[in-house]
Amino acid sequence: MKRKAIRALVRLGIYLAVVFCPMLPDRLILFPTNDRIGAAGAAERQAIPFKGGELEIWTCSSWLARERGRADFYVLRFYGNADRADRWVADEAEMWGERAVEVWGMNYPGFGGSTGPARLSSLGPAALAAFDKLKETAGERPILVFGASLGTTTALHVAAQRPVAGLILQNPPPIRQMILRQFGWWNLWLLAGPWSMRIPGALDSVSNAKASHARAVFLLAENDEVVAPKFQALVVNAYAGEKRVMSLPGAHHNSPMDRATLEELLGALPWLLEQ
Repeated sequence: MKRKAIRALVRLGIYLAVVFCPMLPDRLILFPTNDRIGAAGAAERQAIPFKGGELEIWTCSSWLARERGRADFYVLRFYGNADRADRWVADEAEMWGERAVEVWGMNYPGFGGSTGPARLSSLGPAALAAFDKLKETAGERPILVFGASLGTTTALHVAAQRPVAGLILQNPPPIRQMILRQFGWWNLWLLAGPWSMRIPGALDSVSNAKASHARAVFLLAENDEVVAPKFQALVVNAYAGEKRVMSLPGAHHNSPMDRATLEELLGALPWLLEQ
């Protein structure tokens, strides 16, 4: 009897430790990398103060913006988990065609040269800090916020809190709902319930979608194996502003944007920016 009581207490202790470990959701969801990546092209690094450390932002202007000495609009880019701004920002500055644009890509705290630690609770405040810094440069010129995967959670947080010109959201995960509906059944929601509540409110994409009113383009991979279409739909359906949905036939979660999708996205730019 005594052994059974001890085993029960041990199991209870393990359960409580797993449920209430404050860093467990960070470890399960975030995959930071810090290896050096040689930023290509004309990309430039800048660091802004953030929580006693610094937030790393990589910027690059398109060739037309460099030629004119100014950008007509800006793109604030938030990348997916385990991805980095220094890897993409130079290429993305040129993807907008014959347009004078400047791209700002943020590395999350704990990623790249942004000081850590990598915490979910830091993502929302970091995104707002990046937007506010960009706003100082942009002035009255429009800022589009472009998020992919995990980056859509920070993009929606910014859109719910700041006056963005428009949003581009690729494969958006409603993290809280995914934890509950995708992982709750096998543990009778004893683990999934508490874990879902540990996702910061700033990253609640469904709530932020209801509070966002800028025009938005959704890019949705048809065969997404990470964020199933039924979960993407929760964010799309909750979005309060005008929206256009572009389905990407045959695409998976990390499939690159093909030429047809890019052309369609570029065609939607006047609609996004006319506000």
